[in-house]
Amino acid sequence: MGYEVILHPDQKDGFWVECPTFEGWYSEGDSVEESLKNIQEAIELCLECLEDEKNERPKPLFSSSSSNLVSV
Repeated sequence: MGYEVILHPDQKDGFWVECPTFEGWYSEGDSVEESLKNIQEAIELCLECLEDEKNERPKPLFSSSSSNLVSV
């Protein structure tokens, strides 16, 4: 399953990334690859928390033409 993410250049260096499906969850990294890996880990942790709380897994918010997907 993939969740859309938005990658932003940091003001100093590196990148920060957000996932619209999980409002308030952000991550960062020195490179695009590191940033995407870090947000993938953040999404996985969020999903684990939801499972522990017996909440339903949110449906990904993305358009079918999006290329900004992180699979979890």
